[in-house]
Amino acid sequence: MFDTMTLTKVTGAVCGSLLVYMLGAWAAETLYHTGAEGHGEEVAQAYTIDTGAEEAPAADAAAADEPDFATVYAAADAAAGEKVFAKCKSCHKIDGGDATGPHLNGVVDRPKASIAGFGYSEALKAMAGDSWTPENMFHFLHSPKEYAPGTKMSFAGLPKAEDRANVIAYLATLK
Repeated sequence: MFDTMTLTKVTGAVCGSLLVYMLGAWAAETLYHTGAEGHGEEVAQAYTIDTGAEEAPAADAAAADEPDFATVYAAADAAAGEKVFAKCKSCHKIDGGDATGPHLNGVVDRPKASIAGFGYSEALKAMAGDSWTPENMFHFLHSPKEYAPGTKMSFAGLPKAEDRANVIAYLATLK
């Protein structure tokens, strides 16, 4: 069944496959090598595309450009907020039951970290003396991790002020 010729062919096929793999790896390294790995060289970008825009403004400047909370909240639309709330439904319920996050019916003006039996993060437990006022919720929904460093909430936030105000208006209708 196995003779010397068959063993020679199998060995040759394995060696040939390794040779093809090594040559492919060498060709890829040659084509895509930047030259900086492990050599202490600084790599300059080969080209840049000028879009005509200057560097992005700092976060503080972006916050300064944001409209006033009272103005945005006064124009909030609860129906639009219900559509934006679809992003929240994966973790929060509005039927009184908890999921990954606590239930949100009655959350507006409710004390923070006040749902009995829910495992809040230490960051929110530390804020237990405060309430979820519409303004607090507005800032929290912008960036939960900035508002409460150490929060368990993994949601990145809602960058648009109108979306945040609309969601808060919707949540205010749920009692």
